[in-house]
Amino acid sequence: MTNIFKDFDQYLVEGATTNSDRLALTDGITSLSWVEMDAYVNQIAQALIAKSIGPDPKVAALSANSIEYMLVFFGSLRAGATCVPLSTLASPAATLAMVEDSGAKILFLSDDYAAQFGRHFENWENRPDYHIVRLNPASLTAFMAEYPAVHPKVNIEPDHGFNLIYSSGTTGVPKGIMHDRRYRSREIADMCGGFLMDQRSRTIISTPLYSNTTLFCLLSVMAAGGAAYIMPKFDADRFLKIAGEFRPTHQILVPVQYDRILSSPQFDTTDLSSFHVKFCTSAPLAAAKKREILDRWPAGGLVEFYGMTEGGVSFILLAHEHPNHLASVGQPTAGSDVVILDDQGQILPTGAKGEIAGWSPKMMRGYHNQADATEETIWIAPDGRRFQKSGDIGWMDDEGFLFLLDRKKDVIISGGFNIYASDLEDIIMQSQSVREAAVVGVPDERWGETPVAFVEPRGQQLDVPSLLTSVNKQLGKGQRLSAIHVIEQLPRSPIGKILKRELREIAVQFADKN
Repeated sequence: MTNIFKDFDQYLVEGATTNSDRLALTDGITSLSWVEMDAYVNQIAQALIAKSIGPDPKVAALSANSIEYMLVFFGSLRAGATCVPLSTLASPAATLAMVEDSGAKILFLSDDYAAQFGRHFENWENRPDYHIVRLNPASLTAFMAEYPAVHPKVNIEPDHGFNLIYSSGTTGVPKGIMHDRRYRSREIADMCGGFLMDQRSRTIISTPLYSNTTLFCLLSVMAAGGAAYIMPKFDADRFLKIAGEFRPTHQILVPVQYDRILSSPQFDTTDLSSFHVKFCTSAPLAAAKKREILDRWPAGGLVEFYGMTEGGVSFILLAHEHPNHLASVGQPTAGSDVVILDDQGQILPTGAKGEIAGWSPKMMRGYHNQADATEETIWIAPDGRRFQKSGDIGWMDDEGFLFLLDRKKDVIISGGFNIYASDLEDIIMQSQSVREAAVVGVPDERWGETPVAFVEPRGQQLDVPSLLTSVNKQLGKGQRLSAIHVIEQLPRSPIGKILKRELREIAVQFADKN
């Protein structure tokens, strides 16, 4: 872990100097060399500074992935601003609340989302200190056209903001997670050094820019002087076609993407030998799926990260080096410290199940404008260090491998006993007729809660009664499923997390009908 601070923009400047005519960004239609990208980034930065976006500047953007979005992201950083990439899943009211909470004075809004959200920002038109800019080639060109393509030479300090990422939320304003420049500097140094990135490195961006899942790989490849292919929306067949032509070396994919890629008819005929390393994060990846990836897609092995956007908790599994630990999410990363806590905040012994909390040199500054929420997630170690509580339940073995069980809020309490959804899901997934499974708890008059499963079938007709009987025979009496529901596709976020809140609502509706 290096302590030397080097801002991301310094890497971009060096890349434009040393790489010049090498490819930096492409979407398959438009391609920019490093020197071309640098010129646009300079103009955008100069335009933002001219707009007087404030003493603690923040620049918000709402868009699908695009080259224009990337240029605005990099230009904002060069202007000394904090980027506020907004979720494309949030409601108009939540989006407006996030923009207001962030303090952003300028919003880049793509045409697609302007059609959906435009009227919610109508009051901005009469506010001289706010700006809305359409995020399309013509509007972005007009925005920056009169400004010089020279570096603005803004002073950047390690504790200046880098990005403000808003977590998902169902009520009120989602929590804004602030990363400073030091956080990203350390992450880039670790990624570039640990995974041998250089100007030959390439990656396909197929997850949203508002996700930390996307940023940690993207920023590192660009810092190394490499190139990125921008996909507005993921499609497995399209990804494989791009991979065969673009020849990516370092790739982040989430579990559902791995599943779709491996299931594509194009997979076995695509040359994927260019991969130096494949990453996975954001959601649990089943041990059986890890094994399938290693067997069918050996190039680059498989590296799984488990952690939090907030930082602190940080694990890594080199799956190709530890094939006997595929059920785990790996061991703590270098320089981090992890504990397992009981409900009273006491450290549990090895093997005991409890909440995972961690400390590392890479941690958020806090939840933006939510000091109380920040403190609620902090555990103070005996030596005074502030550990970040994850909200996840798990246990560690004698070698430090971590095994996840459930989100703390998703633990099913039936008849006074804790039921961990992962235990039930693992058994359901043993069936060859099931592609994916998710278990949630629903209210039950007798037991308080009872577990219910949702399954995606694997092609053929699924015999639900037989599956339910088979699974329950393998479970303890207090764990047994009350029902299995077939669903064509489990509800997921754009980075592949199963939305169990939605499944609970569906399960309750089924129960009410019966």
